[in-house]
Amino acid sequence: MDTAEEGDICRVCRSEGTPDKPLYHPCVCTGSIKFIHQECLVQWLKHSRKEYCELCKHRFAFTPIYSPDMPSRLPVQDIFAGLLTSVGTAIRYWFHYTLVAFAWLGVVPLTACRIYKCLFTGSVSSLLTLPLDMLSTENLLADCLQGCFVVTCTLCAFISLVWLREQIVHGGAPQWLEQNQQQQPQHAPAPQPNEQAPAPGQGAAENQPAAAELPADNGPAAEVPDIQMDPAEDMELEDEAGAEDVADANNGAQDDMNWNALEWDRAAEELTWERMLGLDGSLVFLEHVFWVVSLNTLFILVFAFCPYHIGHFTVVGLGFEKNVRASHFEGLITTIVGYILLAMLLILCHGLAALVRFQRSRHLLGVCYIVVKVSLLVVVEIGVFPLICGWWLDICSLEMFDASLKDRELSFDSAPGTTMFLHWLVGMVYVFYFASFILLLREVLRPGVLWFLRNLNDPDFNPVQEMIHLPIYRHLRRFILSVVVFGSIVLLMLWLPIRTIKLILPAFLPYNVMLYSDAPVSELSLELLLLQVVLPALLEQGHTRQWLKGLVRAWTVTAGYLLDLHSYLLGDQEENDDDADQQANNNQQRRNNNNAIPEGLHAAHQAILQQGGPVGVQPYHRPMKFTFRIVLLIVFMCVTLLVASLACLTLPVFTGRYLMSFWTGTAKIHELYTAACGLYVCWLSIRVITVLLSWMPQGRRAILLKVQEWTLMVMLCNTILKTVVVAVLLAGAIPLLLGLLFEMVIVAPLRVPLDQTPLFYPWQDWALGVLHAKIIAAITLMGPQWWLKTVIEQVYANGIRNIDLHFIIRKLAAPVICVLLVSLCVPYVISAGIVPIIAQYSPGVTMEMQNLVQRRIYPFLLMVVMLLGILSFQIRQFKRLYEHIKNDKYLVGQRLVNYERKAAGRSSTATHSSSSQESRCVPVVRPGWTTTLFGQEEAES
Repeated sequence: MDTAEEGDICRVCRSEGTPDKPLYHPCVCTGSIKFIHQECLVQWLKHSRKEYCELCKHRFAFTPIYSPDMPSRLPVQDIFAGLLTSVGTAIRYWFHYTLVAFAWLGVVPLTACRIYKCLFTGSVSSLLTLPLDMLSTENLLADCLQGCFVVTCTLCAFISLVWLREQIVHGGAPQWLEQNQQQQPQHAPAPQPNEQAPAPGQGAAENQPAAAELPADNGPAAEVPDIQMDPAEDMELEDEAGAEDVADANNGAQDDMNWNALEWDRAAEELTWERMLGLDGSLVFLEHVFWVVSLNTLFILVFAFCPYHIGHFTVVGLGFEKNVRASHFEGLITTIVGYILLAMLLILCHGLAALVRFQRSRHLLGVCYIVVKVSLLVVVEIGVFPLICGWWLDICSLEMFDASLKDRELSFDSAPGTTMFLHWLVGMVYVFYFASFILLLREVLRPGVLWFLRNLNDPDFNPVQEMIHLPIYRHLRRFILSVVVFGSIVLLMLWLPIRTIKLILPAFLPYNVMLYSDAPVSELSLELLLLQVVLPALLEQGHTRQWLKGLVRAWTVTAGYLLDLHSYLLGDQEENDDDADQQANNNQQRRNNNNAIPEGLHAAHQAILQQGGPVGVQPYHRPMKFTFRIVLLIVFMCVTLLVASLACLTLPVFTGRYLMSFWTGTAKIHELYTAACGLYVCWLSIRVITVLLSWMPQGRRAILLKVQEWTLMVMLCNTILKTVVVAVLLAGAIPLLLGLLFEMVIVAPLRVPLDQTPLFYPWQDWALGVLHAKIIAAITLMGPQWWLKTVIEQVYANGIRNIDLHFIIRKLAAPVICVLLVSLCVPYVISAGIVPIIAQYSPGVTMEMQNLVQRRIYPFLLMVVMLLGILSFQIRQFKRLYEHIKNDKYLVGQRLVNYERKAAGRSSTATHSSSSQESRCVPVVRPGWTTTLFGQEEAES
C-alpha cells in the first residue's frame, strides 16, 4: 500500500503530492495519468481553453470556497448594488450598440439616399437645401431602405473595380494599351541562378500548336487573336529602351524604400470587422462612417450622376426623349446610353493622347475604357441577353395560353418592373438549362464536334479576360450569333410544336392557367405541395440526367450508323484509350512548357490563347459527301427535337388530365398540377421499364427469383407497412396538425373578423403544414444540437431500408404529435367547455365575450407561453447575477472535485468510461520517459 502511494505522481509535473499541493483524480483516466495537481490542471486548462479531459472526455468539476463570514443570504443592499452595476453596464452597451446601429443603418443609407435624390433632381435649390433635407423626418423608413440599396450598389461597384484590377494585373492589359509604351520595362522576371532562361522565340514556338488548334475547335467564338508578339522583338525593344528602364527601375526602387510593409501589416492586423463596425466598444467606427459616406458620395457622382447626365443630354439632343420615357425605365436606359457615349469619348481621348505621346494619360484613359467596356458587356451578357430570351419564349408561347401581345402590353404597363424581372428570370433559366445540355453533349460527343461553342468546363476559360482583351466587334458578333441560335431553338421546340398541336389536336390547347381564389383547394396550397413534394422527389430520385445522357448516346449511335458519321460523332472506339493517354501527355508537356516560360512574358497573349481552347481533338474518318451528310444530320436533329418537344408538351398533360378527371370530373384544373401528375406517372413508368430492362439479360428465371426475393423480404420485414405507417404519421398527421395550429394562431385572427365564422380546409392546412414542417426541420438541422435534431439525423441516416418504426414513433412522432395536440386541444377545451360553464353561473359573461374568448384564445395562450419563457429566462439571469455578486464579494477560491465511480454510474457523462477507454488511458512508463497530460510519451531532455 505504501508502495502504491509512493507511486502516485502528477501527470503534468511528475511530482508527488504534498499537504500544500495534494493530488486529485478528477476524471475517468487511471494508471500513471490518474492524478494531477490542481495548480497544474488550472494552468493547462488556461493553455488548452477546454473544460474536459481530452482522453476520457470527462468534464472537470470545481467546488467554490467562500469566506467564513459569508451570510446565508446576501444583503439586499449588495443585491441592489450589483443590480445597479449590471443595469449601468447594460445601458452603456445598449447606448453604444444603438449608436452603431443608428450610424450604419440610419445615417449611412439616409445620407446616400438624400444625396442621390439631390444630385438627380437637377436644380440648384436642392443643393442649397441639402442640409435641411438631411435632417428631415419625412419618408424616413422608405429613404433608409432605398439608401441601403444605393449603398449596396456602390459597395458592389467598388468590389468589382478591385476585382477587375486584379484581373488586369494577373491576366495582362490588352496589347493596344501597351504597344506604344517603349519606356516601360518588360515584366519577364530574371532567371534564377539554378534555372536556365528560355531561348528567344521558344515560348511562342511551343504554343503554336495550341494556336493552330483553336479555330478547329472553337471557330468564330475563340479564334486566334490578332495580337501576336515575338519575344525576339521584345528583347530588341528592351535593348533600345534600356536607359529609361534603368531610370524607372531606380524610381520604383526609391518608392519601394519609402513604403513600410510592417506598418501596413500592423494596420491590417488591427483593423477587424468588430473594430471597423464599432462592435468592439470603441468610437473609432465614426471615422469609418465618415469615409464610407464620402466614398459613397464620390461613387454616386462618378458612376451614376455623370453617365446619367451625359446620356440625358444625348437622348434629348437626338430627339428620343419620348421613346425613352415610354419604356418605363428612363433612368436605366439613359445611364446605359451615357456609358456608351463615355466609352466612345474615352477611346477617342486615348487615341489623341497616343498621338501627342502623353503616355500616362493614354494608359489611364485606356484603363478607364476597359472598365466601362467590361461593365457594359456584363450588363449585356447577364441582363439584356436573358431578357431577350425570356420575351421571345413568351411571344412564341402565347397561343399555348390563349393570350395575345395586347395582354402582355397591358401587364407591362401595369407592372413594368415585375414583368421585366419575370421575363429575365425565365430567360436565365432557359440559358442555364441550355448550357447544361451542351455540357452533357460534350460528355457524349467526340471532342471537336462542338467546335463552334465555348467549353464552359474548361479550367482555362475566363470570360472576364475575354471581355478585357477581345475587341467590341467580336463580342457583338458573338451576341448576334447567340441570339440567332437561342431564338431558332425556341422556334423549333416551342412555336412549331404549338402550331402542330393546334393543327392535329385543336381541342388540346390552350392550357388552363386561370387562378380561382374561391376554390376549396387553393392554388397556393397546391403550388406549395408541388414545389415541396412532387418536384424534389422527381429531381432527386429520378436519375434524370443519366436517362437523358443515355437517350442522347442512343440517338447519336443511331444517327451515326444511319448517316455513316459514327467516327465523326463518337470517334473511333479502338483509339480512345491511346488518344486519352496521348492527350494527357500533351497536356503535361504543354504545362511544363508554360512553366518554363517566364511568368510575365506576353501575359495578355497567353491568356487569350488558353481561353476556350480544345482539351484534345480526336481524329475521325471523313466519309464521301461529308457536307451533305452533315446537312442530313442537322435535319434529323431538328425532327428529333420537334418530336421530343411534342411528346413533352402533350403526354404529361394528357396523362394528368385523364387521371385527375377521376377526382374532379369535368371541372377545369390548373395545368401545372395536371402536368406534374402526368410527369410523375410517366417517371414511375419509365423507372419500372428501366428496372425490367436491366433484369432482362439475366433471363426469365432470374427475374422470377428476384421478384420472389423482394416479395419474401417485404413479407418478412414489413417494409411497406412500416413505410406507410411512418408516412401517415410524419407526412400526414404532423403536417395537418401543424398547419391547423398555424391557421388557428395566426391566419384566422388576422384574416377573419369577429362577426364572421372562419372556414377550415384540411387539404389546404395540410399543404401549408408540409411547408412549415420542412422549414422547421431545416432550421432544426442548422441549429444547435438538441434532442429533436439528433432524432431527425438518426432517422435520415437509417433511410427506408433500415427504417426503425419503434424508434420513430417513440422518439419523434409521439412527442411532436402530443405537443401539437395539447396546443390544439387545451385552448379548445377552455373556450368551448370551461367558458360556457362559467357563463351559466355568471350573467356578466355574454355571448360576445364567449365568441371573443373562442376566437382569441389561441394567440392569447401563445403570448402567455412567450411571456413565461421570457420570465423563466429572466429568473435564470437573476440567479446568475446573484451567484456573480456572491462570488465577487465572498469567493475565496475553488477546489478540484475528485471523480466518484458511483456518481459516474448514475451520470450520463460517464458513458465514455468504458473498459477500452480505460485501457487506452494507461500508458506504459519506461525509464527515461515522461507522460504528458495527453497520455503521449516524450523523451526527457
